[in-house]
Amino acid sequence: MPIPTLSAGELAAARAKAIVVRRARTALKDKVRTGALTPTQAMSQAIADPQLKLIKVVDFLKAVPRIGEKKAEVLMDKYSIAPSRRLGGLGVHQLEGLQKELG
Repeated sequence: MPIPTLSAGELAAARAKAIVVRRARTALKDKVRTGALTPTQAMSQAIADPQLKLIKVVDFLKAVPRIGEKKAEVLMDKYSIAPSRRLGGLGVHQLEGLQKELG
């Protein structure tokens, strides 16, 4: 299937939409980072929103205070979460485990 050619207007619209989505994801991670939302509240909000559920799990975990690269890796290994997995693609047991760990 060939890649469709887009007009200049369609490209501009796609870029604008991408910017809005990236800003929404960043805003959610910032709320977790600053403590405005608990990690479990943020996970629930992200899974319900089609734009936010595409946040990578590792990026989300690193936004949680006191969790860095190593601890995120340990948590993901503990619950068998692939490094490329996104929040919306987690299984029931993976979600429950992360929510239990994050409080």
